[in-house]
Order: sequence, then C-alpha cells, then structure tokens
Amino acid sequence: MEERLILASASPRRRELLARLGLPFTVVEASVIEDEDPELDPRLMVARNAARKADWVAERHPAAWVLGADTTVCIDGHALNKPADLAEARNMLRRLSGRTHTVHTGLALRRADRGVAWDASERCDVTFQVLDEATIDRYLSRVNVLDKAGAYGIQDHGELLIVGHTGEQATIMGLPLTLTKHLLTKAGLLN
Repeated sequence: MEERLILASASPRRRELLARLGLPFTVVEASVIEDEDPELDPRLMVARNAARKADWVAERHPAAWVLGADTTVCIDGHALNKPADLAEARNMLRRLSGRTHTVHTGLALRRADRGVAWDASERCDVTFQVLDEATIDRYLSRVNVLDKAGAYGIQDHGELLIVGHTGEQATIMGLPLTLTKHLLTKAGLLN
C-alpha cells in the first residue's frame, strides 16, 4: 500500500514547492490558531506553529504522513508576521528597507499511528534595497501581501525589493526543499 502524504497548509506556495519533489500528496488545512506574538523567539514561534498544524491534521489522519510548516520574518529581534492591512504592510516594507533580516521556517513531520514526531527548521538572511515610497506603492499594487509574513514574497516581484539572500530561496517562500526532502527520505517516502 502506498504511503499517504498530507500537507497541513493552505499556502499555494507550499503546495507548489512540495509538488516539485514529485510525490503525490493531498492538502488538509489545519484549523488552529497560530501563535503570532512578535516578542516570541521567531525560531520557537515557527516550530510551535508547524507542530500545531501537523499535530491537528495527524490526529484526524493517523495513518498518513503529515507535513506542517510555518514561516516568519524577523528583524531587530521582532517577528513580522502577516500584516493585518495595507497600512501595516507598508510599515513593514519601510522597516525592512535597506536592511538585512532573517526568515525562519519551521517544519514538522508527523505519523500518529507510529508515534513519529520530527521537527526541523531552516533560516535565511534577506537583504532589501533602499525602498522609496514609489517602489513600495508599485509593489503593493502588484502583490497581495496580506497573506505573506513580512508583507512580501520573494517569488512575487521580489526584484523590486531584494538585492540578495543567503540559503535556499524555497525557505524564504515557506518550505525549505532540501530539509523537506531529508525528512521525507527519512520517512521512506523518497529515495
């Protein structure tokens, strides 16, 4: 019998990235309240949120492998989660302008019927160019930023904002593929 994989995320970016690995999977959005305390250590926040999502779905699908993920942007020791509105998004982009920040993504792989609970995380640094108001306006007019931590997506007109980054671009998008592949190989889903 083929092992079943469930992505515990409604993120279209995570679906697209996971599909690159060539494994069949289904999507079940976890009905959880994410911890978005901007004062909490961002590594801990994304780890907790990824685990909450994976645990919620695994409890309802115990015979499936369940992958949860969460991403946030961190600058000056504070997390910049999804903005509540365009005014907050604008303020986030101003704060990131001309600076380097860190993107943290947490992963959780669960298999409830086997008692498997594996957690991992990855980080990347992203450097923004200095943004003037016209550039911010142009970016906000082209991209739906309200579903993106830090009010931006590297894959969505990132050339307007970003001058460079360390690490894997997929981590910044919300699903570190090298780390995901490692976990899925450990689970026997990939060779």
